[in-house]
Amino acid sequence: MSKSSRSSKSAATPPPVPSPTTKAASTLLQEAHEQGALSAAALTTLDVVDIGAQIQAGLGVRVDDVTASEVVLLTMMPDDSSSIDSAGNTAAVRDGHNLVLEALGASKQSGEVLVHTRYLNGHVLFPYGALEHATRMSSQNYHPRGSTPLYDQAVVLLGTVIAKAQELSAAGIAVRTVTLLISDGGDYGSTRCRAADVRTLVKDLLAQENHIVAAMGISDGSTDFRRVFGEMGIADRWILTPSGSAAEIRRAFQVFSRSAISAGGMVGQVSLGGFAN
Repeated sequence: MSKSSRSSKSAATPPPVPSPTTKAASTLLQEAHEQGALSAAALTTLDVVDIGAQIQAGLGVRVDDVTASEVVLLTMMPDDSSSIDSAGNTAAVRDGHNLVLEALGASKQSGEVLVHTRYLNGHVLFPYGALEHATRMSSQNYHPRGSTPLYDQAVVLLGTVIAKAQELSAAGIAVRTVTLLISDGGDYGSTRCRAADVRTLVKDLLAQENHIVAAMGISDGSTDFRRVFGEMGIADRWILTPSGSAAEIRRAFQVFSRSAISAGGMVGQVSLGGFAN
């Protein structure tokens, strides 16, 4: 991957605590709209004070601290609903998330990846920052006890991806993004957003052809995840549907990690292909 005056060794040199972003989330989203990367409908969905504050919390590393000329944003939203724990899948989800980080860290693209993880109930495990500083999920920081506000939090997460991509691209940094939503059930607990609101954001991202939006539906024995995620605008080829077994969940995370690594090595379009599952 070619580099200009920016270093090819590291995508970021963050301090121990991520610096605040140089711009407000609302400003970044407005700029994305003005440049045609965000539709009026999507901007309206995101133009809410508390959503903006939640997006701000995930933006992390300042653009001035990013030294690479091309960056991949890896973003994950693990399910922390109580059903994960009751089904005995806490360790599998935790290990799967960490497996993705380890796989990306071992790849030759690791120096060009900024990562961000936000749980399904809104807790930010870590904002965007260099891969080597990413916090691993553990029994100390992951306690699945919430509900499933899938639509509300998918909007926040995708809004964060859009805002960070806008911030980087405005600084002349080529950006590709890979996002994974994880749930073991349909929406239960969203108060503001619907599937159609998520679909609007996904449509805007995919129209730019440098974004992947994927989803993992961990079987609860009844939910049709291809329908749930399809209504949110996620292409069928980017939907993983593991059974509720720990081995199948970990395998699904491995499949996703390979796709993330592949996206990190591609120039131009990354929205083609999909999972072979």
